[in-house]
Amino acid sequence: MSGGVDSSVAAALLKRAGFNVKGMFFRLQKPSIQEKEARAAAKALAIPFSAVDLRKEFQRKVINPFLKGQKKGMTPNPCVVCNEEIKFKAPFRSGEFMATGHYARTLNGRLFKGKDKDKDQSYFLWRLSKKKLEKVIFPLGNYTKKEARAMAKELNLPFSGQKSSQEICFVPGTLCRFLSDHLPVKEGEIKDRGGKILGRHKGLWLYTIGQRKGIGLPKGPYYVFKKDLENNALIVTGDERDLYSKEAKVCDVNWISGSAPRFPFKAFVKVRYRKEPVQAILERLPKGCLRIVFKSGQKALTPGQSAVFYSKDEVIGGGILVDPWAESIKIE
Repeated sequence: MSGGVDSSVAAALLKRAGFNVKGMFFRLQKPSIQEKEARAAAKALAIPFSAVDLRKEFQRKVINPFLKGQKKGMTPNPCVVCNEEIKFKAPFRSGEFMATGHYARTLNGRLFKGKDKDKDQSYFLWRLSKKKLEKVIFPLGNYTKKEARAMAKELNLPFSGQKSSQEICFVPGTLCRFLSDHLPVKEGEIKDRGGKILGRHKGLWLYTIGQRKGIGLPKGPYYVFKKDLENNALIVTGDERDLYSKEAKVCDVNWISGSAPRFPFKAFVKVRYRKEPVQAILERLPKGCLRIVFKSGQKALTPGQSAVFYSKDEVIGGGILVDPWAESIKIE
């Protein structure tokens, strides 16, 4: 229980269905208002509540790898790692299930999109296994966010209707400020694709592929095309079409079923949370990596982000986008 609408309503739905429900809060940072709200929601639902201190594990398994990835020029997705390494890591005792407020659905260890297309969170869960998913319940999978808010109001649950989750929970302000506080800033040259020097950048990890605003160059627009770590140079382009590619490489692949399909394999692939999956063909590469050949060009494929594989509404697996010349990559 996070103290928000979704996990509170999920607990209420489970109790209504006859489950013996216990609320648990994962303390990932210093004690916060969210913990108080989670405790208040549990009290309103008349269920037992406890808080588990996971700050050391969260720092070691989520924040540190996130910073390490940024330093390598990637744009990691910490929520994907947190789901695998923190939220769904706890072992289950006989007869126990774990439930969260995610908008997704499960059936016999298989993972599916949630009913609410705008809120569907299956994209962030691709690293979970069939064995784990067999013991997971997503009570909100067949509801929309609007319906969840209405149920929270009907149940008179204590929550702030105006509150919304931060994009990255451990970043209190802007991401640029957070990275500047935790990584050494090393300025360098901004160049176009032909090697012409256009200006100076403030540190490669403060930029992401496809970025247009905040580059600081006159006579734009310019877009971030590539990070040249070897020469500490930021490569930009003035032509947005340069950002599109029909091929991508992914490593650190996970198949939810535990086994890979026969290749080449047709699937729908989603390369960003707020982007619709597109048709693609997956081909096997050495060292467990895959080549993705998209039916249409995809904009700003960003190393460190997740490419998630779907068969209709079912999530079958995913991988981490890497530079095409990279041998392999691990989130940690």
